[in-house]
Amino acid sequence: MTDTLGLLAVLVALLIGLAVGKAWERYKLRDGRWIDRRKARESPHYILGLNFLVSNQLDLAIEELTKAARLDVAALEINLILGNLYREKGQVSKAIQIHQSLLRLPRLTALEHAHVMLCLGLDFKRGGFVDRAFEAFSEVARLDPENKYALLNLEKMHEEQHQWREAQVLRQRMAEASTETQNPRDQAILAFLENELGLQAKRDGNPDQAIEHFKAATELDKYTVPAYLNMGDVYLSKGEPKSAVEAWEKILRISPERSYLTFSRLEAVYTQLGIPSRFLDLCQRLVESTQQDWRARLALGQYLAVNGEPTRALDLLFDGLVHNPHGLAIHQAIWRTLTALDFKPPLVKRYVSLTRDAVFYLDPHICMRCRYRSTELLWQCPQCHEWNTFVEERIAPAEDSEEAPA
Repeated sequence: MTDTLGLLAVLVALLIGLAVGKAWERYKLRDGRWIDRRKARESPHYILGLNFLVSNQLDLAIEELTKAARLDVAALEINLILGNLYREKGQVSKAIQIHQSLLRLPRLTALEHAHVMLCLGLDFKRGGFVDRAFEAFSEVARLDPENKYALLNLEKMHEEQHQWREAQVLRQRMAEASTETQNPRDQAILAFLENELGLQAKRDGNPDQAIEHFKAATELDKYTVPAYLNMGDVYLSKGEPKSAVEAWEKILRISPERSYLTFSRLEAVYTQLGIPSRFLDLCQRLVESTQQDWRARLALGQYLAVNGEPTRALDLLFDGLVHNPHGLAIHQAIWRTLTALDFKPPLVKRYVSLTRDAVFYLDPHICMRCRYRSTELLWQCPQCHEWNTFVEERIAPAEDSEEAPA
């Protein structure tokens, strides 16, 4: 009987404890009175604020969320959102003020503290306070070692300072924490960082070490085009043209759309090795295998024009113009070739016909992530700092545009 009463007492105590826990989850004692912790989040102002946020009406979202926050000045979630909104509007000092006030709240858990510090780090970074941002993200990584957002921001800050080794360590840490085995994106970024270490070794006058870094990059990700380019450059500087050619020719196999990056290099070295016809064969193979490769047609046309075949060269250039009527480089090559042919009227007429709707540009490239534009191919975007996001932009001919007027 005594044992039964004891067990019943334990069960009653457990139920009371659960009830108290649930009450504490909802209510909090502040300034001598009980406050409903869910009141702010269940208010119409909170719901309206989220709706305005989703529709990107930031001013209205801030107005409603501020009203919701007045119902509970210590509402962590709402104040985190408010601070982030002020940061997005460029009011960094206001964002910092809100987020710093949250650090003074009593009984913050380690995870809550990490969330606040992450927001503060983003505030400091947006405001240009690099050292304070670095300290904030480092604190987040200490409190929450697998917080990928803190690690990613730390990595990007190291990259901006060209501290490639430190950035590589952080990326490796993120790769190891990933649930996927050998995430291709992580491997690709590690390869680009290895390539940057190779360039650093090259600048420091350590060609052998540079080559080892470039090889490591291609082992991490065989599609790391700049590593092959840079490896060939170093081999050539060491007086090893055959090794340079071998490195550059790998690009033709793994990434034919980037083959044009090797054209000037290979043409010069083939001539140096006494096999200039090899460049002609290379371009012809690319022209035959890739219908849209206007750059191979441009390179082959320029080669033929220089080597006494301007008429054949012009046919190739006109063919390339059909695939990219807006590239300034191909127009310049055509003008030079037309000059060599004394501007024969039928050829000029054909050129005018092909370019009637063309708008010239200087081979623009655009970042697929943030839409940053560059006249050259960049391996890391200077605006969003993402790796390998640039593609060559093509403008559709006027007659192919769906929006063209009837």
